[in-house]
Amino acid sequence: MMLEGVRVLDFTQYLPGPYATQRLADLGAEVIKVEPPNGDPARQMADGLVYEANNRGKKSIAVDLKVTAKVNELSEILQTVDVVIESFRPGVMKRIGLHYDEVKKIKRDIVYCSLSGFGQSGTHAHLGSHDLNYQGLSGLLSQHLDGNGRPVQPTFTTVDYGGGIVASERISAALFQRERTGNGCYLDLALNDVPLTMMGTHALYHLKKNKQDGPDFIDGSVVCYGLYETKDRRFVSLAALEPHFWKNFCHGVGKVEWLPHAFSPVKSDLHEEINVLFKERTMAEWTSFGESHDCCLFPVLNVEEVMDHSYGPERGLVRRGEQVHIVTNPNAVGQSAPLLGQDKIDTFKKERDQ
Repeated sequence: MMLEGVRVLDFTQYLPGPYATQRLADLGAEVIKVEPPNGDPARQMADGLVYEANNRGKKSIAVDLKVTAKVNELSEILQTVDVVIESFRPGVMKRIGLHYDEVKKIKRDIVYCSLSGFGQSGTHAHLGSHDLNYQGLSGLLSQHLDGNGRPVQPTFTTVDYGGGIVASERISAALFQRERTGNGCYLDLALNDVPLTMMGTHALYHLKKNKQDGPDFIDGSVVCYGLYETKDRRFVSLAALEPHFWKNFCHGVGKVEWLPHAFSPVKSDLHEEINVLFKERTMAEWTSFGESHDCCLFPVLNVEEVMDHSYGPERGLVRRGEQVHIVTNPNAVGQSAPLLGQDKIDTFKKERDQ
């Protein structure tokens, strides 16, 4: 395992931070989750499923950070820690006495990550925020509009997970830097930075072409790249942008006359013909067609179907045991989330003293 031997002290709660450390744990790191006496609030969200999904294979210690003696106990095990990650509001860790400057005095080469909504400084740093706010503020939400031009309420917290990915990426890079230089570092990561930096292509399209929704060939305006309804009122995604994929599709459906018209606009006669064509077969039939004709044609699956699909198990990412769960690395070993306070600080203090 790539991060075997790396110990992470994890003060994060809810989703972005726990997902980041979940990724580190799946790569072999030992993650010690520091929870308040009542536990990470995610334990109470959605019947505890948010917590269960993002804390597999971690250890849990219950610590009241408002009690100086308990904080001092944590300080005693910092010598054994490689990474600290926290997601409190700016200033909280300094008030507790566990800010980077203090921790660095104990562990000179510590990698310390602060994960917040808008960073540790700036106009927005003190404001509360959640995934929906970041999607709106970054422009990401403006790319998903209904027929009336109204933003579509997302049911997936893209920025929370994206923030977790970026945090695990930066921490891994910082550990690599430490291996080369012997130096730790401080990482100030803002969740809103993640979708903002994803908007580079759209920003350039706005500046160069005065267009708000990016490349026109992926915005649903051409027939070779879009969503089509099937006979059983399900949907498939066709993304035959390259000529050879479009050729495979046209030959497969016996419509060679369509070959020159891949980028015909929607609402054209050809688009209507393709709509009619897709409604002649079920989603399952079109799935088989896509697999046999290699034309970038795949089903739009729901969550249950994703878990039952062959792809996840083949890649080692969907595990079946007492319950089915998804891992971020096929070599991950953690099977379940920890019980609150199942581990004790004294255990890690003894390891320090050995």
